[in-house]
Amino acid sequence: MWGALGSARQEQGSSTPGPAAGSRVTDSEPFRILWGFGYSARLLKTNHYRPAASNTSSPAVWMLLAQRSGRIPALFAVVQKRRIFTMPETVQDDTNPGLYSPPPEVRGMTLLNREAFKRTVIVPVLKVKKEIVHTLLKSLKQTVLQRPGLKRVVEDPEDEDSKLIILDPHKVPEFSLGESEKEVLKQLHISPEVSEYNLELTYENFKSEEILRAVLPEGQDVTSGFSRVGHIAHVNLRDHQLPYRHLIGQVIVDKNPGITCVVNKTNIIDSTYRNFQMEVLAGESNLVTKVKENNFTYELDFAKVYWNPRLSTEHGRIVELLKPGDVLFDVFAGIGPFAIPAAKKKCVVFANDLNPESYNWLLHNCKLNKVDNKIKAFNMDGRDFLLGPVREELRKELTLVKEQKTAFHIVMNLPALAIEFLDVFRHLLVGEPCSAAVLPTVHCYGFSKHENPTKDIQERAGAVLGASLEGRCSTYLVRNVAPNKEMLCITFQIPVDVLYKRPCPAGEKPAPKRLRTCKDSTEENIQS
Repeated sequence: MWGALGSARQEQGSSTPGPAAGSRVTDSEPFRILWGFGYSARLLKTNHYRPAASNTSSPAVWMLLAQRSGRIPALFAVVQKRRIFTMPETVQDDTNPGLYSPPPEVRGMTLLNREAFKRTVIVPVLKVKKEIVHTLLKSLKQTVLQRPGLKRVVEDPEDEDSKLIILDPHKVPEFSLGESEKEVLKQLHISPEVSEYNLELTYENFKSEEILRAVLPEGQDVTSGFSRVGHIAHVNLRDHQLPYRHLIGQVIVDKNPGITCVVNKTNIIDSTYRNFQMEVLAGESNLVTKVKENNFTYELDFAKVYWNPRLSTEHGRIVELLKPGDVLFDVFAGIGPFAIPAAKKKCVVFANDLNPESYNWLLHNCKLNKVDNKIKAFNMDGRDFLLGPVREELRKELTLVKEQKTAFHIVMNLPALAIEFLDVFRHLLVGEPCSAAVLPTVHCYGFSKHENPTKDIQERAGAVLGASLEGRCSTYLVRNVAPNKEMLCITFQIPVDVLYKRPCPAGEKPAPKRLRTCKDSTEENIQS
């Protein structure tokens, strides 16, 4: 009997396709696809093993395997350097379950029953003495099984002085070794006889996607990917997956160490506070979590504030543009992923968020990262923040004559609405700019479904700003949000004619209108 081996390998969004339903393979392809799927965990109990005939024909071996282990699937995915190849489908046979897939009885399961995933399969093994196992593994390293999570060497249940070495079915067609392998065994005085071994596979031996593909209706999308926020896994399920949502959640908890809560978004992001309603699918209901990003630690309540782990690269990109002494105005700061790293970089930081929960967690994270004395935090509407603290600071700083020019950066990360706030910069300041002043640089985020998203966001930003940005802006593609929907960042310096409202020179003031007198009326009557 075999003991349990290993533990489940962490999976985060595996995209390997699962087996096709109910098909037979032709006798020309048998052992090439035997191990089309890998297993992420441990092998459990096995019943027994026995020698396999070395000269058995290929169709006969397939019949033996089919009788003992069920249907052999026709469609497998073999991943090689990111390219996916599939075997063609052949005659369909719904009576036999896949050799290395969960039993067909689990199809349609909505409440997880782990016991229903038990099944037995056959693997080829070599029986060798314990003292030469290590030598043989080195000599047959291309033939022995080499798959993550599976042991290559197990106890021999019939001989305590021997071990069983599991071979790769791809490399041992017809349960018979090739001439080169036989020569190696001959030199080590080992019998080339290959044996069959019955293995009992359980729920622990299947990957998330294999389980979900076996459970959900055939032909429908399988969700095994998620965003991880600390101990929370966040999924976006489609309508056809909702009846299985609690099973999906439990599988994710089981297969991913450290995940103790799975949530599903139940509405779109609220444009005011940038949070969304969610349902806990599995695990604990604690949504207060801790995350690490770019060597900084943040704590947050995922149900009440906005956090997207896919933006870590963008946060780092913007902070990399800053230099010590620069001034950063973070208009929609959230819990601080731009503001806190900038403060740590010795920038002067003004951070604002309308959501009171985000503001409170911003203050908390400033203390957590020891920059609370370097950030001025505000809980205001973004427009009021720009018209108030931002305008006052720019008015003060841009009128000073300094030897070292200070750079000002305004980050506006609210993709759904930020472009609509650009009109605030029209005549934000009054007077003449100091000749040494550096105009503020704006980093504004937006979504686009246009076929040319760069041109689209540039024209929209220019229209709201009141000045064309053609030739004086740069656009950066942040990420693909959904099919035909991109998130972009447009960066530009505010044109001086937009930012400043200049008073008319004294000599060019229009003359005041002269009051009409009685004399004017008399002269007018005479002329007529």
